[in-house]
Amino acid sequence: MTRCLDESDIVMVEEGFTTKDVLENLLLEMDQTGNREPFFVADLEEVVKKHLRLLKALPRIKPFYALKCNRSKGVVQTLAGLGAGFSCANKTEMALVKSIGVPAERIICASPCKQLSLIKYAASQGVQLMTFDNEVELGKVARSHPSARMLLCLATDDSHSSTHLSIKFGATLKTCRHLLETAKEMKVEVVGISFHLGSSCPDPQVFTQSIADARLVFEMGAEVGYKMHLLDIGGGFPTFEESRGRFEETVAVVNSALDLYFPEGCGVEIIAELGRYYVDSAFTLAVNIIAKKEVSLDQVGSEDEDPGGKKSFVYHLNDGVYGSFGSVIFNNACPVPILHQKPSPDQHLHSSSFWGPTGEALDRLVEGVDLPELQVGDWLVFENMGAYTMPPSASLNSGPPTRIHYAMSRVTWEAVQLLWGKLLHAEEEEEEGRESTCTPLSCGWEITDSLCAAPVFAPASIM
Repeated sequence: MTRCLDESDIVMVEEGFTTKDVLENLLLEMDQTGNREPFFVADLEEVVKKHLRLLKALPRIKPFYALKCNRSKGVVQTLAGLGAGFSCANKTEMALVKSIGVPAERIICASPCKQLSLIKYAASQGVQLMTFDNEVELGKVARSHPSARMLLCLATDDSHSSTHLSIKFGATLKTCRHLLETAKEMKVEVVGISFHLGSSCPDPQVFTQSIADARLVFEMGAEVGYKMHLLDIGGGFPTFEESRGRFEETVAVVNSALDLYFPEGCGVEIIAELGRYYVDSAFTLAVNIIAKKEVSLDQVGSEDEDPGGKKSFVYHLNDGVYGSFGSVIFNNACPVPILHQKPSPDQHLHSSSFWGPTGEALDRLVEGVDLPELQVGDWLVFENMGAYTMPPSASLNSGPPTRIHYAMSRVTWEAVQLLWGKLLHAEEEEEEGRESTCTPLSCGWEITDSLCAAPVFAPASIM
């Protein structure tokens, strides 16, 4: 049975208050106690809304959440309670979702390059869905997990995406038939095709080509003797914050391509693996300045002939790329500092650079932004910090993981409790062998309109 989030784990936002108020209250409390540790405020209502919007926009797709993007327990428990599946890349991620009661059939081991220990662990936990794109991986699975159900991962045109996964992962169309024949010889069951366009693909038409390629490989599989029935279209969906119009365009392209190449009733189930879409805008990070140094403008390469009193400062924060700013390295993120205290309009602006606490050359966060002079002990806020910002428990920050304060409005909490109850009832019916009267896909639609409409007190915006 899936264990959902408890009310005691969440800061409830009542009418008239927003999660921005949660952040302000926490900063006030920390100033009073002298605590200067960094922390996140995570708007779980944003995660819920993203899930319900996705169900409504892509009604044929079952969402799987990619834990590598953000495996914070509040996000995982929220999505588990909403009926999402999970894409796991390692044993730690798989153990997490199993620990909260997610059934094995809602888990996919999505890394095409797996350690033998992960394959054996998946077998011991009853997780059968896995991906592959080469013969070596087939051999490992055939020996260590013969009951696995494999998805052949296709290479895609991800030249326009912010990350280029096809450099490392994916089989070309020329090699697919050989891989399918090899899998047949090894008696490995291939049940479908997967592909992934990378983070925030700006050209939705690439989905059309990838879905068309998948159709070709489905036909290859039929010729080899496989009856494939699962298509995984990966991620690459834009967030609403990037461009609502581009999200809607992507949804339209995906729905049209699926209707053309995998029409409803063809017997193919469709899933997607999304990470950044769910969490990027839901997390806001607050950090503190722990060191400050004024440097010469010549030292930072300034071209100003007449600086007019302008100075240059280097600040060190109590979090960095080895902690909550890992996205700077791993996802090419460009974090934008927001001053907690609004400056007066007559303050001079100075060139400001921000670094993490380690002194390492890689621990550079922000370069050359114009801000008023800041002081040690000042707070800075960074929005859109939900993707690739959750470091392992042991990092070069040599401290505990950054604390996360989860927030949700009372209205959404009560609606989600109703939805969780319906999903739990559906799970129990399925376990008893009766036909489910309410699936995870249809349950969400009943509260989608009310939650996704503009609320009177806008609790979804943290800052």
